[in-house]
Amino acid sequence: MNILVTIPNGATKDTFMPTEVKKAINMLGNVTWNETNENYTEQELQEKLEDIDICFTGWGTIRFTDDVLKNANKLKIIAHTAGTVAPIISEELYAKGVKVLSGNKVFAESVAESVVAYILASLRDIPHYSNVMRQGGWKTPDYYNQGLLDQTIGLVGFGEIPKYLVGMLKPFHVKIMAFDKYVSKEKMAEFGVEKVELEDVFAQCQIISVHLPKTEDTYHMIDERLIKLIPNGALLVNTARGSVIDEKFLTKELATNRFRAVLDVFEQEPLLQDNPLRSMKNAILIPHMGGPTTDRRKYATLALLDDIKRYYEGKPLTHEISFAHANLMTR
Repeated sequence: MNILVTIPNGATKDTFMPTEVKKAINMLGNVTWNETNENYTEQELQEKLEDIDICFTGWGTIRFTDDVLKNANKLKIIAHTAGTVAPIISEELYAKGVKVLSGNKVFAESVAESVVAYILASLRDIPHYSNVMRQGGWKTPDYYNQGLLDQTIGLVGFGEIPKYLVGMLKPFHVKIMAFDKYVSKEKMAEFGVEKVELEDVFAQCQIISVHLPKTEDTYHMIDERLIKLIPNGALLVNTARGSVIDEKFLTKELATNRFRAVLDVFEQEPLLQDNPLRSMKNAILIPHMGGPTTDRRKYATLALLDDIKRYYEGKPLTHEISFAHANLMTR
């Protein structure tokens, strides 16, 4: 078996493929490692793919176009260590019968964990009170905080992340509503979730968590109309993509101090120094770190390795991404 690892040297490779994972990959067959500090160009990848059976990819890998695949005479599997495969796949890749695997499930579980952390941090006002203590202060007699127990939570989108999130929220005995035009009422019911309209999520839920991919259809899907529906005192959490929310109007509405937000993603990243969101006391800002946490990255690669073994054993694959699924992922 001939294997190509396209991920360049650096922190990304070191965390997705630490020593023990590199050893496991080397045990699979003859491995060609990208020993440079840059992702392969189209020409370089085209040349490298000749006689390759398995190709490991990651953030920054170029798209597998018809030209790139010109020499891919034996390619069977693309093992993408990142979550979305939309930036790298093509119709030609799937037409060749290549299996596309992704670390999407591992990423999703970690992001779901971050949502729980963000909700608790905001409801209990942890950053604020931590700063109060650092400055020598203490709580005031009229302090107010909240908990997650028995809250009503609305999910915008019901893909991989929300499915993990629902399980993590069960101990808090919350009520969960969700909107997703691609998921049936019956499927949501299997998870104990009530399917509702998008407007219902924003009008009826005290905690709203956004889980939409970045596509043409979802650009500013959460617009002025929906943001105005958010109840006073509610919490909006976005770990999806910044562009799915009209950030300009969100900023304007947050300035009224009517509700709170935890934002892990932004329309422009890194967030500009003079962005008014940075001064919002009712917003917790995280620099796109929802998941996977650094320690979980190697598990994405290990999951792919397990699926590669399953492929050669003729077993069903756990982390395969179909062409239809790929086209619904963040581009």
